[in-house]
Amino acid sequence: MVASKSSAQHLGRTRGAWLLMCVCLLVARSALAAELQMLTEDYRPLSYMDNGKPTGMAVNVVEQLMKRTGDAAKIEIMPWTRGYYRAQHEANTALFATVRTPRREALFQWVGPITLGETGIYTRRGSGLQLRSLADVERLGTIAVPKQWYSYEYLSEMGVRGLYGVPTPQHMVRMFKYGRIAVLVANNMVLEEMLAQQGMRSADVELQFTFIDNNSYIAFSKGTDTAVVQRWQMALQGLIEDGTLARIHHQWLVEPEAVPLPVGQLAR
Repeated sequence: MVASKSSAQHLGRTRGAWLLMCVCLLVARSALAAELQMLTEDYRPLSYMDNGKPTGMAVNVVEQLMKRTGDAAKIEIMPWTRGYYRAQHEANTALFATVRTPRREALFQWVGPITLGETGIYTRRGSGLQLRSLADVERLGTIAVPKQWYSYEYLSEMGVRGLYGVPTPQHMVRMFKYGRIAVLVANNMVLEEMLAQQGMRSADVELQFTFIDNNSYIAFSKGTDTAVVQRWQMALQGLIEDGTLARIHHQWLVEPEAVPLPVGQLAR
């Protein structure tokens, strides 16, 4: 009778240990399989909503990477400032397409580049303006740039006077269209789409000078498993080497020649 009771107690403890182990394994598996939150903004042609669904060049790249890695992920479009905050504070979260700068380097884990480009100062064609430096731009008054954009951060660090933060690139272009600002800060990849949204064309503007490269990446939060980040970088390398990334660029970009080279070639 005593032996039987002791055996039952031992069996109960064994079952309890197994149950605890199973729960731990399930929790670990759940953590490993956590759905990635892929955040982006309304920024044609890289990312925007079409019939209630995210689309665009950068969205297509991310969708291809989701397929190749097998990682569960959800793409969501939101204001840049909100996505920028979340990508710095939430695990299993990424923000794209994010320009990689020295100021941002330690804030994220980087996968890319997925695009290459240059950011410049544009004016109305026929305005008669001849600008050669940021000092020349300062003399024109207000310089509107979306808050927390790489260009806003750069101009702020350079101490440029007259810098004015706006919520979205659409606000910036509208101000330019109606003459509230004399210059437009834009990168060559998206200029045509930005203008088209406000009924303008690239022929309506002229480039004065470029002042910063804008090579775009997928910026994963520091709380994302490094194995996930490495897996996505390897998958991106596959897109580059088999020509998939080039095909996506040619589908979406006005200047499709700005395609990142394979890592081995970049190192040369």
